[in-house]
Amino acid sequence: MVVASAMKAGFKLSEFLEPWLQPGSPCLWESASIILQLGFLAVLLIGFVKRLIESWCINKTEVKRREMYNTNMKIGMSYKLSLCCSVLLLGTHIMIPLTFKRRSEAHCKLEIPILFSEIMQIVSWVMTLIALYMIPKHKNIDFPWILRTWWLCTFLLTVSRFTLDVQFLVSYHGHPGLLEYIDFIGLVSSTCLLFLAILGKTGIVSANQNPITEPFLDGNQKHLLQEKLECPYGKASIFQLITFSWINPLFVAGNKKPLDQDEVAEVDTMDSASFTSECFDKSLKQCNTDNPSIYKAIYFFTRKKIAINALFAITSAAASYVGPYLISDFVNFLNDKKTRSLTSGYLIVLGFLAAKIVETLTQRQWIFGARQLGLRLRAALISHIYKKGLVLSSRSCQSHTSGEIINLMSVDIQRITDFMWYINTFFMLPIQISLAMFILHINLGPGSFVGLAATIALMSGNIPLTRAQKWYQSKIMEAKDGRMKSTSEVLRNIKTLKLQAWDTHYLQKLEGFRKVEYNWLWKSLKLNAFGAFIFWGAPTFISVLTFGGCALMGIPLTAGRVLSALATFRMLQDPIFNLPDLLNVIAQGKVSADRVASYLQEEEIQSDTVEFVPRCQTEFDVTIENGRFSWDPESGTRNLDEIQLQVKRGMKVAICGTVGSGKSSLLSCVLGEMPKLSGNLKISGTKAYIPQSAWILTGNIRENILFGNAYDKTRYDKTIKACALTKDFELFSTGDLTEIGERGINMSGGQKQRIQIARAVYDNADIYLLDDPFSAVDAHTGTELFQECLLGMLKEKTVLYVTHQVEFLPAADLILVMQNGRIAQSGTFKELLTQNIGFEVLVGAHNQALESVIAVESSSRELEQTVGDEEATLITELEQTRQDSEHNLCTEMSKKEGRLVHEEEREKGSIGKEVYWAYLTLVKGGLLVPFILLAQSSFQLLQIGSNYWMAWACPTDSTEIVTGMGFILLVYTLLAVGSALCILLRASLVAVTGLLTSEKLFNKMLHSVFRSPMAFFDSTPTGRILNRASTDQSVIDLEIANRIGWCAFSTIQLIGTMAVMSQVAWEVFAILIPVTAVCVWYQRYYLPTARELARLAGIERAPILHHFAESLTGAATIRAFQQQDRFIEKNLCLIDNHSRPWFHNVAAIEWLCFRLNQLSNFVFAFSLVLLVTLPEGVIDPSIAGLAVTYGINLNVQQAAVIWNICNAENKMISVERVLQYSKLTSEAPLVIEDSRPSNEWPQNGTISFTNLKIRYADHLPSVLKSITCTFPGKKKVGVVGRTGSGKSTLIQAIFRVVEPTEGFITIDGVDICKIGLHDLRSRLSIIPQDPTMFEGTVRGNLDPLDQYPDVEIWEALDKCQLGDIVRGKEKKLEFPVVEGGENWSVGQRQLFCLGRALLKKSSILVLDEATASIDSATDGILQKIITQEFKDRTIVTIAHRIHTVIDSDLVLVLSDGKIAEYDSPARLLERENSFFSRLIKEYSMRSNFDTK
Repeated sequence: MVVASAMKAGFKLSEFLEPWLQPGSPCLWESASIILQLGFLAVLLIGFVKRLIESWCINKTEVKRREMYNTNMKIGMSYKLSLCCSVLLLGTHIMIPLTFKRRSEAHCKLEIPILFSEIMQIVSWVMTLIALYMIPKHKNIDFPWILRTWWLCTFLLTVSRFTLDVQFLVSYHGHPGLLEYIDFIGLVSSTCLLFLAILGKTGIVSANQNPITEPFLDGNQKHLLQEKLECPYGKASIFQLITFSWINPLFVAGNKKPLDQDEVAEVDTMDSASFTSECFDKSLKQCNTDNPSIYKAIYFFTRKKIAINALFAITSAAASYVGPYLISDFVNFLNDKKTRSLTSGYLIVLGFLAAKIVETLTQRQWIFGARQLGLRLRAALISHIYKKGLVLSSRSCQSHTSGEIINLMSVDIQRITDFMWYINTFFMLPIQISLAMFILHINLGPGSFVGLAATIALMSGNIPLTRAQKWYQSKIMEAKDGRMKSTSEVLRNIKTLKLQAWDTHYLQKLEGFRKVEYNWLWKSLKLNAFGAFIFWGAPTFISVLTFGGCALMGIPLTAGRVLSALATFRMLQDPIFNLPDLLNVIAQGKVSADRVASYLQEEEIQSDTVEFVPRCQTEFDVTIENGRFSWDPESGTRNLDEIQLQVKRGMKVAICGTVGSGKSSLLSCVLGEMPKLSGNLKISGTKAYIPQSAWILTGNIRENILFGNAYDKTRYDKTIKACALTKDFELFSTGDLTEIGERGINMSGGQKQRIQIARAVYDNADIYLLDDPFSAVDAHTGTELFQECLLGMLKEKTVLYVTHQVEFLPAADLILVMQNGRIAQSGTFKELLTQNIGFEVLVGAHNQALESVIAVESSSRELEQTVGDEEATLITELEQTRQDSEHNLCTEMSKKEGRLVHEEEREKGSIGKEVYWAYLTLVKGGLLVPFILLAQSSFQLLQIGSNYWMAWACPTDSTEIVTGMGFILLVYTLLAVGSALCILLRASLVAVTGLLTSEKLFNKMLHSVFRSPMAFFDSTPTGRILNRASTDQSVIDLEIANRIGWCAFSTIQLIGTMAVMSQVAWEVFAILIPVTAVCVWYQRYYLPTARELARLAGIERAPILHHFAESLTGAATIRAFQQQDRFIEKNLCLIDNHSRPWFHNVAAIEWLCFRLNQLSNFVFAFSLVLLVTLPEGVIDPSIAGLAVTYGINLNVQQAAVIWNICNAENKMISVERVLQYSKLTSEAPLVIEDSRPSNEWPQNGTISFTNLKIRYADHLPSVLKSITCTFPGKKKVGVVGRTGSGKSTLIQAIFRVVEPTEGFITIDGVDICKIGLHDLRSRLSIIPQDPTMFEGTVRGNLDPLDQYPDVEIWEALDKCQLGDIVRGKEKKLEFPVVEGGENWSVGQRQLFCLGRALLKKSSILVLDEATASIDSATDGILQKIITQEFKDRTIVTIAHRIHTVIDSDLVLVLSDGKIAEYDSPARLLERENSFFSRLIKEYSMRSNFDTK
């Protein structure tokens, strides 16, 4: 009874509503108008009450303050137009009731509803005018959202009314009357208001801004105010979160000018690196194991957010299947219009619209949530990788090179975070398949099981494909690791490669690595193309089998059932198509997660190696009892054995010994860096460490010295003076705020060491560990540092210092002589001299060198005068000449506010057409592009044709008997298979074109970078280059081709859908065209902001990699100074700097997609309403159903076009960045065919400088000033001078690392500027100041070009004192050398460099501080070998040890870039006031002091 009465009531309601819902009596729009107006007025009322309450709560003083600073307002055109249009619309609604009797059939004729509707309209527009009147009063720069919503609804209503007018006039051949003209005026006015609603701006601005507050918004204070912008996401309302309108202020800023980093708001607290890192720590602890699984930790870390995202994803998936479910009902309704009321039709439309709105809202939320989760996981993993890097043991560091770890951070982490996006497919997949089968079962009955079987078969086919893809991905990553490792090493040592003329060889080596990677990429992309063929053909495959099964089972196929099934198959395409992507991402994510897990589980430094003892409990700062230490504990080799050492507080302990004897290892064990096998190591107090190879951070000098400590001016000034840096700072206009380049490239070796020493001295630690820092400074500076620092500011401190300079030993309280990893001797200087065991060998070598100096000096004149006054004079004259010995970049920096390494250059504005054109035409001039478009167009036409055929051929009524169903299915199958083959062709062409293009781009960038001058590498952090070679290149390899392709493919799909829909209801264009215009406007509004955000995200990625690479290099120093927390904090800040633009870019995409989706939903709903409203017989129900089938995806396709264009532009930034580095300024040609020197050149080795001037930029002063002299052939020439006098610049000029500004250099009469660089550099030999070794083998380091037989290599090793050491290794010449030669001491690396020179046997040899890291005894032997081996060759020597140049035939003294003196040593010593004479005196005095 209840059901019956309810049905009866329903029929009565239907009868009442029937007049309102008839196409001939469109009272529907009047009712819709009433509902909208009631909603509008209700919201206005709520807003008025809210404002009233707020006004009561405002403080009176606040009101007064507003009145005080009242400003004149300038009314904009937008505001005036809104008033005019509102007045016009008010007028039209006042006139409509007056023309009631003139209403045509196109208008509703029910008086009460019309009057009620129009009264409501008048009230609404009066309220609108009141609201507009209030806007200038409140100085609103935006129209209120309620007004904008009202204007949008008004536009929809007026469009509907005008469409009905046109339909009536066309159908009844009538003439427009007054009401039609009124409707037209309303349409024009509402269209204007629609555009104002979209624009959102009132155009009201202040005519004059507050003169009191405005100045404070400029300059530095403005910058400081904007430094930390609060995240609007964190305080957004629910409405703002749903619509993403919280990002609107960023769009406003981005459309005014290109965004800068400081204009992008901070990330929310829960998204910050510090918060996510802390959460990940808790997740690791939740695993409750000593070795927690990374998979478990990621699960605990992400589960809550994943659950929320899954809820949205499941809802979205469920809502997406409402459309296919309703299609059959919709076609049936159109077929039975005579017998069914319009109410049911509109209810079906309402169901379609509601489902689409729910689907799009939830889809946007889960996609954004997944990206946000990816951001959090990435921040957590990067911070943990960084923390791990600071505690890696030496052995672990050698097994993981910096290139591999950069790949972990840039590529592997990205793949793991991508998985967070795809994980929602896990939850959606069963829902999608279940609903699809449910809908198919309703329509096709048992035939649905055939579809299910086909779906399962397709998905099962993914398993072998995925396995193969996983294998290819792991191989691609291995190949990428190898390439990045080699690229990183090459960039670090690019100067050595250029000087040795090995750059071509290493370029070919990198090309070889790339070729391996290319082969695996090609195999992977071929598999992807085959996968695309299978899965784009999936709907066809399933539908053919299902329809065939239905035909065999005798299930009638009506148009409604077929269309519903086709729509369902199209929906099934999504999970089937996403499944290979999902499995591919799982494969990639698994490989990457395993790699990260492997790294995070690497061996760490032993925390129990050192026992810290409170200073009040012991008088010894360092105690080692029977210590045994090894770099590789598992091998059983003891690098340090039977170490017994006690160092009292305040003692100065000197450590000496031959190369490789274990001096640096002893310091490492005290630091706790070296694994302990047995014994006890106790430390009392804080430590400061100065490594042998200077470690300088990118930043200014003061930051490097303070190193996290508070600035104390008094202490700081004392430190600067003690470290002899005062004069250096005076040369720089920005003093100690001068920016230092990467690895300190713009500082000389001596300056870097002194900055390092200053860092340690300022730290005010208890124990100081110095690893031979005096070898890089000249004689005078070394003495000054020793006296002022060790014996001055550190006189109360405990100091352990390694030194090869015997003159620094007498001052030590204890001297340790190391030999084969043991302390062979210990005692004071005098005690060791009397023991006659081995120490005298070192001292004897030093004394021999000293005697050679004194002998030369005595032969010229007697040493009578004291040098006190002269030394002071020398300091005054020569210290003023300090410059940069490698590049005079400090002067250049002074012109640029002390900066050398500036912020990374980025393009601004839209991606230039030339970038797209360059990419598309790089392969075969773009010949393949038309074929790709033709293949996609053919696919679209054939697919539409096959669906059209089924809709047309199948009956609309299940009672009709169909003959020839086999023929119908055959035609359908042929068309469908043809479309799938088109996809195979398109996917193959895209893969081929994309990979060939990426290969060309890579090679162009690689060659351009390799041919760049050294100035480029000096001012460009390697992180920037590696970022392009790693992340950007990966995007170009795997993404760009598909992204650009999809711009065209989605456009073709959209055109196809619109064509199908226009066949049914051309009226839809009345709303489709303006909505499309709105979509284009949204895209243009979105792009400027999104483009700059993507660029900023790309730029902010490089500092993370750069900081990590720097931290890895200096990890021992960071640990020694206990600065781990500070560096970890900086890393977190850098991660947040990258997250800010990345997060807002993701939000911006969702902002755009949300708006496009809603617009598409309205277009779809409008078209459905048209189909329902149009009279019966105007359209074929089957074709109308086909239009709906395509229209269901209209919102997706329309959004896809815009999204693909925007996404492609964002991804094209990678192409833009790679192209930037493909057009770098190049060095001179490697070979000039017309000017090649003879094979014997240079025979004599005479080097002539004629009026040589060198400057590093046109606006800078000359570094070398009119140098004119000749180095005679087959002579030994020594070049001396203070640090920064231009010695190294002169050497660089010989190798053409810098080109002469004026003058020229000739070698044996050949102007070196007229021959190729390779011809020049390959004929010269150099042993550089910083010894370089490459990862590989001993043989590969000595003879990388494979030019010499083993006999000659062994001979060279014996001569440079390395033969016995290498023979003692298991693999001899094939013994591995790790990255940077870290498994060899610095001294041994220097000997290897000498071995290269001995092998090369050039006529000219340059020694640049070549023996600075070698003890006196070895140095003496090597000097004899060099003299003997190169006796008939020209030798140019730069040295801080005077005895290495005292036996030269000629000595060149440089001062301030000029020749101060140039003569034989004997003649220079004859003149007492000569620079060289004073250097000799100083060396003699220093070497004899304290030996008595």
